[in-house]
This record gives sequence, structure tokens and C-alpha cells, in this order.
Amino acid sequence: MALTPVEPRPSATVVLLREIAGELEVLMVRRNEGIDFHGGAWVFPGGRLETEDRERAGSESLIEGARHAAVREAREEAGLSLEPRSLRPFAEWITPEHLPKRYRTWFFVGRVAGANVRVDGGEVVDHQWVAAGRALAAHRGGTFDLPVPTFVTLTHLASHAATASAISALTARGVVPYHPRMRSTADGLCSLFQGDVSYEGAELDVVGARHRLTMFGPDWRYERNF
Repeated sequence: MALTPVEPRPSATVVLLREIAGELEVLMVRRNEGIDFHGGAWVFPGGRLETEDRERAGSESLIEGARHAAVREAREEAGLSLEPRSLRPFAEWITPEHLPKRYRTWFFVGRVAGANVRVDGGEVVDHQWVAAGRALAAHRGGTFDLPVPTFVTLTHLASHAATASAISALTARGVVPYHPRMRSTADGLCSLFQGDVSYEGAELDVVGARHRLTMFGPDWRYERNF
């Protein structure tokens, strides 16, 4: 008998960008290794939506509550003050159904300049401003642990050198849903997203639309051809 999937908890993540000497950098924070969900990983600031976030939003809309959660988490985890309306939503990630802890996370993007980051020393123990390409290379080298949503977002950012073009590209499709379905292969794992030809169960090598992340050891490759 199949178990009923755990209901995903609403949460928010904020991707903060800046330009330094003509290079685009993104703020990443390292989670405390003692945390059981992606402990030790490098991520963007974020966390669960709390009652106070809904109250500040003044709306029943979960995405508006998540916008205020993103602002609060940036303040708590990185010491940054953000204006809610400066953040633009671009993705919604839902943890796969088979996992014991699940989140429905809205991703927001914004820009900062001259920010003095101060990590909280609790949930977050370190931070870096880093170019997306360098973060991806460090992941391949085994020195930068990245969760799937973080890896995919960095892949989108890696081709941009300016905040304006990066934000425009991230938000061009509206809020893109990512509801991964995992497949095991002889070489590793494949995370399928909506629109992929194999998302509903077809073999992975079927010819057609691709929207997936293949994970063979440290060699991860994101594909989207539509």
C-alpha cells in the first residue's frame, strides 16, 4: 500500500545578485552541518513561511507571504534589509513526493549593492559572493555541495555578466514550476521536470523534449530544449 506523501511546507528562497568589476556574483550561504535538511550545503538564503510573514503580506496569497519570508530570512541569515517589492518571483520548487521532508519553495531574485553580510552563526555558518560558473566548477570538484534547485538556478545565471540581463532571463517565463520526479539509472540519478518527454514515465532515451538534470557522481548536467 502506497504511503500518502507528506504535505510540502510553504517556504521561500532569495537569490541576491551584484556586479563587481564587470562580473556577476550571487550571495551564497553555507548551512550548518548539524541541520538534517541539506546540512553543510551551499544555498541561497531562505526558510519556511511563518505566521508573521503572512501577517506582513496582508494577504491570503502564499506567494505574497513567501515574498515577506524571503525578506525576513535575508535579514536573519545574512543581516540584509530588503524591500519586498524589489524581489521578483521566478520559480516554484516542490520536493519530490517520496522524501520525508517536503517544501513548496518560491524563489525570488533581487539585486544589492555594497551589502555588508553578517551570517547568523546558527543555521548559517559562512557566506560567499561568488560567480555562478565558479560555484558550479567547485561543485564538480567536490568542494561545494549544491542541492538540485541551487545547481539549476546557478546554471541559468552562469551565462550572464550583468544583473539586469540575469533578472530578465530568470523572470521571462513567469514563475516556472519545478516538481521533480526522480529516476535511478545504471550511472546515477535523473531528475525530470515538467515538459520532459519522460516525465510521465517514458524511457529516458526517448526522442523528444528535454527538461531534466542528470547526476552521475559529481558530473551534473541540466538540459532544457524548449
